[in-house]
Amino acid sequence: MPLLGVNVDHVATIRQARRTYEPDPVWAAAEAELGGADIITIHLRMDRRHISDRDLRLLRETAAVDLNLEMSLAEEIVQIALATEPDMVTLVPESRQEVTTEGGLDVVGQSERVKKAIERLRGKQIPVSLFIDPQEEQIESAAELGATFVELHTGTYANADTPEERNKCLGELHEGAERGRKLGLTVNAGHGLTYRNVSDLVRLLMPHELHIGHTIVSRAIFVGMREAVRQMKELIEKAAASP
Repeated sequence: MPLLGVNVDHVATIRQARRTYEPDPVWAAAEAELGGADIITIHLRMDRRHISDRDLRLLRETAAVDLNLEMSLAEEIVQIALATEPDMVTLVPESRQEVTTEGGLDVVGQSERVKKAIERLRGKQIPVSLFIDPQEEQIESAAELGATFVELHTGTYANADTPEERNKCLGELHEGAERGRKLGLTVNAGHGLTYRNVSDLVRLLMPHELHIGHTIVSRAIFVGMREAVRQMKELIEKAAASP
């Protein structure tokens, strides 16, 4: 059964819109746990546009489930990860101009930086996931560099305009997941997943973890965080149990 990692970044985005103290992503994480979240995911960006150092520190102290820190390869952020020791980290690309992460990390093109970061983090017993596109060379490089997990970027699938395009993306993700598992990687998935598109992905990929944020926070505005997470968990469990 896939585990659900709930990303609470967008709760912090609402807070930062007014530069105030509410809504608190730490409270949101507690509500997500009560709804059934298996993991809490946050992205500490270089520009601190949503999650802050304070959020990371408090979540590390209070989260009752595993804490997954999404992070760039920037030295400042690597040092923070080494100091706070989250339960796992996910290395992602990061651009200050982007609205959200726009694609997978180029592990092949940055192999030395990625390798050094993995070695340093694993030296603190922190498992490392690499957020990558489902491309053969990226998956093989992730395995060679010592990653524990790969999180396959599902944004292209989520943004597909036609059934044909969606099926093509699903096929590529399926091939990528199978390749990763054959190389000994634990395969996760995330980005752009919603209540409407998650079931097909679960049935075909059966990832170890799904990391989902924006759609859950969006629904939480109307039904509350606890119920929004519960509904997503129910969809994932039904999809995983279907033939």
